[in-house]
Amino acid sequence: MRARQLEVFTAVMRAGTVTAAARMLNISQPALSQILLHAEDELGFALFDRIKGRLHPTPEAEELFPDAERIFAELEGLRRKTADLRLGRAGLVRIAASPPPAMTILPRAFSRFRARHPDILLRSHVAPITSIVEMLRAGDANLALALDDRLPPDIEVERVGKIAFVCLLPEGHPLAAQAEVNLKDLADEVMISYRGATRPGEELSLAARAQGVAFSPSLEIDISLSAIGFLQAGLGVAIVDALLPWQQFAGIQLRPLANSPELPVSLLSSRGRALSRAEELAQTHIRSACAEFLGPPERTA
Repeated sequence: MRARQLEVFTAVMRAGTVTAAARMLNISQPALSQILLHAEDELGFALFDRIKGRLHPTPEAEELFPDAERIFAELEGLRRKTADLRLGRAGLVRIAASPPPAMTILPRAFSRFRARHPDILLRSHVAPITSIVEMLRAGDANLALALDDRLPPDIEVERVGKIAFVCLLPEGHPLAAQAEVNLKDLADEVMISYRGATRPGEELSLAARAQGVAFSPSLEIDISLSAIGFLQAGLGVAIVDALLPWQQFAGIQLRPLANSPELPVSLLSSRGRALSRAEELAQTHIRSACAEFLGPPERTA
């Protein structure tokens, strides 16, 4: 089945009538019917039964339709991509990030990238680290920013900085009178923080053990941003990453966490997939934004 025949067949199956399908494709009904007849001749079987002037899909058409629809969607994607190239849009940059860098680092990086490369399409995905790894493997994103550097061997990891943790307190909380808060101060508090099987949770557990206290959140989270609603609802105090702009949220006071462990901020890509020129340019702007937010990365021996 040729591309045009596939397009006509899919349109008729979706629209239900020749008239509606012809309108969708902006062609005449006789032209559409002719393309359909040629497709049936080449296939050697009927796609539609013609009953009282209406088309009814045959069992063969019903069986072909799911695959035809998938292939047609892929063709449409290819057409959009070639149209982008024809119109001078030099490519697509797909970046995945966990919420903290997505809300702080990427906006600055994207702003400067867009100023220099206005015709390149940017696509941002916000996701937890497990989803980010799968997106890199599948090619749904070719670059990523995450708060972790212990990743599978097929993921390229470039450590671009590090961040500490902070304590979020409801307005008027007694601990807000202190310049900083340590884990021992929180022993009797209802704590909102990361679950144990996450990199932040592991780092906080190790730090608590070194300080002779337990780290056992009463309300566990996967993504630090979700702590805001719980805190504002009066469900406790929170230990979260220091990267998010916490000061912008109402009803919250921020204090540094004394003797805080640190989380790596990493720029990720897939070892098995080369970056396009547009992605390499975006990578450069991300590194620059990271250096501004986090300071220059540590040099490794």
